[in-house]
Amino acid sequence: MSKITLIPCVDPKDPVGSARKYNHTGADVIAYYEEKASVDTVKAIKEVIDVPLYVGGGIRDLEDVKKVLYAGADKVCLGASVLEDKDIVKKASDRFGKGQVMVSMDLEKLEDPAAFAKEMQRLGAGELLLLAADGYDKKMEAVNAVKSQTDLPIVISVPSVEDVTAAAGEICAESVAIHDAGDFSVLDLKKECKNKGLDVCLMESPIPFEKFKLNSDGLLPVVTQDYKTNEVLMVAYMTKEAFEQTVETGIMTYYSRSRQELWIKGETSGHYQYVKSLAIDCDKDTLLAKVRQVGNACHTGHYSCFFTDLVKKEYREDDPMHVFEDVYGVIMDRKEHPKEGSYTNYLFEKGIDKILKKVGEECTEIVIAAKNPDPEEMKYEISDFLYHLMVLMAQRGMTWDEITRELMERK
Repeated sequence: MSKITLIPCVDPKDPVGSARKYNHTGADVIAYYEEKASVDTVKAIKEVIDVPLYVGGGIRDLEDVKKVLYAGADKVCLGASVLEDKDIVKKASDRFGKGQVMVSMDLEKLEDPAAFAKEMQRLGAGELLLLAADGYDKKMEAVNAVKSQTDLPIVISVPSVEDVTAAAGEICAESVAIHDAGDFSVLDLKKECKNKGLDVCLMESPIPFEKFKLNSDGLLPVVTQDYKTNEVLMVAYMTKEAFEQTVETGIMTYYSRSRQELWIKGETSGHYQYVKSLAIDCDKDTLLAKVRQVGNACHTGHYSCFFTDLVKKEYREDDPMHVFEDVYGVIMDRKEHPKEGSYTNYLFEKGIDKILKKVGEECTEIVIAAKNPDPEEMKYEISDFLYHLMVLMAQRGMTWDEITRELMERK
């Protein structure tokens, strides 16, 4: 049996604050349900969490689905809209993939839950959320019928934390959504579930801290990198307690040598570091942490602590992201400091319509070049297109960081 996924639902009175708390105490997924899900709230929640976000409420058509997913949701939950138009499931699945489509089923309102579940799978639903306000003890026949008619993953919605172990154990749910989660620690709940023999998602290191080689101060050096760019952000130190807390919570926790106490990175600044991976070197004396950095790693306001060059040779930068950023930087410099005779400044002077016209023309040139057996021409046309695209981005104030973050959210 797969590990049980615990999904606390955010407090509608404080969706962002409660989402952050659940994320920091071990939630596997966070759910945001409202009568009409707010796109701005979805964006705000995604800024403070590092786990998938499921969103439902008032999602009536494909345009609503698109807005919620583009705002950062990892999955949409379709409810009442499906009862009005079942084709919304197929449209959403065809457009965004079944992995991003969940359908909620109220077992009290459906005449034949098993048939409904079977049809949802046929239409492209990727997951089912079962609701039973009067208790699953009265709906077990319906639950078992649904399971017999579909092999889709099932999420059981329960009213409170106290109902989780029953849902996971007796109903054998793959995932449990806690509707009225309240103020609780997901990590404590996971430990309770584990004590009752349930398999939950708890990070554990296969090598205990005692096997590591510490420095003369009895500390383990840690090199921390951005997981996307591999840029080194900082170097810090861990004690056994800091290491175990980092593994347990998934949030980088160090030992402050100056204050001689544990230090959760971002606890005061909000610039948390969410663990993506931890690796020990061959001598077991240095830890490499790859993290998602929120804000800046350095207390000076720089993204990385390593911003002061001492010795530097000229070299060719082949990292595509750096190349894009360098070219974009030149374009922005032209915008802010116009240069006579500059083609870039000519485009900015002509305005958005001229820039859009050039982007469209370059798209067409790529299509034409792609029909040519010589790939060299296509390479030139794509380069031209990317340049004009960056001019458009600069004109509208959009950065590569925004684009790459959006693409990462869709992986």
